[in-house]
Amino acid sequence: MPAKITLKELTVFHYVVKYNTVKMAADHLHITQSAASQALLKLETILDSPLFDRHGRQLILNENGRLLLPMAINILNSVQEVENLFSTHPTAIKIGASTTIGNYIMPNMLALFRQHYPSSTLDMMVSNTDAIITAVANFDIDIGLIEGNCHHEDIIVKPWQDDELVMFKAFSKEQKYFDHQQLSSAPWLLREKGSGTRAIVERFLHAQLNQFQISMELGNSEAIKYAVAAGLGISCLSHYVVSDLLAQQKISLIHCDLPKLTRQFYIITHRNKKRTQGMTRFIQLLESKEFIINCITA
Repeated sequence: MPAKITLKELTVFHYVVKYNTVKMAADHLHITQSAASQALLKLETILDSPLFDRHGRQLILNENGRLLLPMAINILNSVQEVENLFSTHPTAIKIGASTTIGNYIMPNMLALFRQHYPSSTLDMMVSNTDAIITAVANFDIDIGLIEGNCHHEDIIVKPWQDDELVMFKAFSKEQKYFDHQQLSSAPWLLREKGSGTRAIVERFLHAQLNQFQISMELGNSEAIKYAVAAGLGISCLSHYVVSDLLAQQKISLIHCDLPKLTRQFYIITHRNKKRTQGMTRFIQLLESKEFIINCITA
C-alpha cells in the first residue's frame, strides 16, 4: 500500500518554510532534527517532487513548495478548527497592522472584539505597510490592515475606511498662513521608506509643491510629532496620531491653500487562505457601525 501524507509531514513542512532551516523547525516542534528531516524527505518522496532549493543549511521554497504551502496551511487550520470545535476558545487570530492603524485604532478594536468574544486569542504584529503585506503573503498573519497601496498578486485588497492627514508645526497662538514657497523651503520630517504614510505624503507634496526639503526621516510617528513640537520642522500625519498634542497645545495645524489630504485604509488577506470562523468574526466587527462609532468617539 503506498505511503500516505500525515499531519506530521505537513506540520514539519510548514515550520521549515517559516524558519528556513530544519533545525529551527525541529526545535519549535520539540522533535529531533533527524525526525524533522525524515518527515520532510517522506513528504517529498510521496509527492515525487522537491519542495525546496538547498543553499547551505538554508532551505528556500521552490515552485512546488509555493504551490503546496497554502493547501498545507489550510489543512492544518482546518484540523485546529476541529480540535477547537467543542472548546470555549475560538480559533486564535493573527493580525498585522501598519503603524498608524496598529498604534491608534487597533487597541479600541481589540478591546471591542474581546468584549464580544471574551475567550478569544489575539496576536498582533505592528510594522510598516510593506512588512504587513509580506507577512500576509507568507501566511505569517491571517489579516492585514494597511494604510498604503498593495499590488501583490496573491493578496485580496478590500477598502476599509478613510483617514485624513493633517499638516502641523510647533504650537503658536499666531495662526500663521503658509504659502507654497514657505512649505517648499520648510524642513520636513517624514516617516521611513516603506511606510504607507510616507508614500502618500511624499506623492502629495511632489504633486502640490514640485519640490520640498526632507530634513529628517524617523521610523516612528510618535517621534515625528514630538520632534515637530520641539521645533525641528513640520510634518503631515494622520489626525489619529496628532489629536493628543493638538489638544495639549503642543502643536498647531498649518493653514495653507493646499487641498485636503485623505487616504484609504485597507483590509488584506491571502487569496489562498481559508477564512476561519475567527477571521470572519473579526472582519465583520471591523466593518460594523459599532466599531466605526467607537473609533470616532474614542
